[in-house]
Amino acid sequence: MENIDTIVAIATPNGESALAMLRLSGPASKEICCSVFSRKSDPIPRRSLHGSYLSSEGDILDDVVYCFYQGPKSFTGEDTLEITCHGNPLIASNLLKDLVARGCRQSEPGEFSRRAFLNGRMDLTQAEAIMELIQARSDKAIKAANNQLRGAFGKQLNAFKDKLLATIASIEAYIDFPEEDLPPEQKNTHILGIRELMTYCSRLIDSSQYAVFLRDGVKTLILGEPNVGKSSLLNLLLGFERAIVSEEPGTTRDFLRERIILGPHSIQLMDTAGLREAESDIEREGIRRTVELVDEADIFLLVEDATLPSPPLPETIASRLSSTNCIVIRNKIDLGSSERDQGAVAGYKAIDFSAIRGDGLEVLKESLIALIDSNYAFDEDDLVLVNSRHNAALDELRICLSSALSKFECDEAIELIASDLRGALEAIGTILGKIDNEAMLDVLFSTFCIGK
Repeated sequence: MENIDTIVAIATPNGESALAMLRLSGPASKEICCSVFSRKSDPIPRRSLHGSYLSSEGDILDDVVYCFYQGPKSFTGEDTLEITCHGNPLIASNLLKDLVARGCRQSEPGEFSRRAFLNGRMDLTQAEAIMELIQARSDKAIKAANNQLRGAFGKQLNAFKDKLLATIASIEAYIDFPEEDLPPEQKNTHILGIRELMTYCSRLIDSSQYAVFLRDGVKTLILGEPNVGKSSLLNLLLGFERAIVSEEPGTTRDFLRERIILGPHSIQLMDTAGLREAESDIEREGIRRTVELVDEADIFLLVEDATLPSPPLPETIASRLSSTNCIVIRNKIDLGSSERDQGAVAGYKAIDFSAIRGDGLEVLKESLIALIDSNYAFDEDDLVLVNSRHNAALDELRICLSSALSKFECDEAIELIASDLRGALEAIGTILGKIDNEAMLDVLFSTFCIGK
C-alpha cells in the first residue's frame, strides 16, 4: 500500500498525566524527526533519544523522548515516529498543531491499525484484537485478546485455508478430465477433511457466547421479594453504596447495572425490583422489567429472608433457574432462622448470609466464581474472540461445507462440489480480511480510538 500523506495523532487519553505521546506514520516521519530535533544525520531506528522539541518557528515547545521506527519494521509498516512529552494537554496540543503545520494530517480513528492491516503487518483478526485488548475488562479477556493479537486465530484459519486450497486443487484437476472418476480413497480423504473443518467451525461458533461474556461481563441478576436485602447485597459486592437501602418495600422500582471484577471474571450485576403484587404503576413497571431481565441473565442470585419461609417463585422465573445457574442467599441470619420448605430451590447451592455483618460474603464470591467456571469453562489457549462479523462468515462457511459434504456423499457433479468449497474459501477470506471491501473496513476501523 502506498500512502502519500503522513498522519499524526495524540495517542494517549485526554486530561493531565505524567506523560503524553504523539504518533506519526508516513513518508515524512524521518524528515520531520530530523527537522524537529535539529538532527544532522538520520535517527537510529528503535532507539529512544532525548531532545528538545523545536517548533517550525524555532521555539522550544518541550523536553521530550522520541523514537523512530523505519518501515516496514514498524507497527504500520511505514516510517513511524513516536514522541513522548510531558502530560500537560496544552503541551501535547501545541506539538500536534506544529506537526500539522509541518504537513501532517490528523489521523482518523483506527487509521494506524488500518494502515498496519493494509500494509500486511497483521490480518483483520489481529487488528480487531487490538480494540478488544484496549477494552478488555477482566484478566481472561486480556489473555484472550493477547492470544488473538499474536495471531493464533489467523494461524488456525490460514492452516485450514491451505487444506481447503489443496482439496479444491485436487478436485478441480478432475474437472478438466470428466471421463475420470475421483478415486474412492481420495474422496474419503476429502470428506474427512471437510468434516474436520466443520467441527472446528462449530467449535468457533460455540465459543462466540463465551466471547460475549468476556466483553460484556457475565450478566448476574439479583432476585427476591422486597426487603430481603437485594440492594444491600449489591452494595456489599460493589464496595460502595450504589443502591438506596430502606425498610420501605418497593424502593427499587427500576433495575441497576454495575460491573465488578471477581477473580478472573468481569461480572455485570443487575439489581431488580422486588417480586410481589405491586401497589403502583411505577412499581408494576419495575417488576415487569425484572421478568424481562430473567431471559437476559446468565447467573442468578436469589435472595431470601432467612427468618421467613421460602416464598414461591413465579413460573416465568422458576423455569429459568436451576442448580447450575443459581445461588440462593439466605440473608438476615443475624436475626435467626426459620424452618424452611425449600420447594422450587431444593438442591440449589445455599449460603447463609448477613448483609449487616458481612457474614458469608467471601463464601458467596468464591461460589460465584466456581459457578461461572463450571458453566463457561473454555480452553484459554485456543480461545478466540468471535464477534458478529466472524459469526456471519462462520455461518456461511458451515453452510458451504455442509453443502459440499452432502454433494460428496450423494456423488453429485464435481463442479458443484468445487463451487461450494470456493464459497467456503471466500468465507475464511472474509474473516482474515483477504477481501476488497472499503465500506466494511470503514465501519470496522471507525470504532477504534484516535491514535490507534
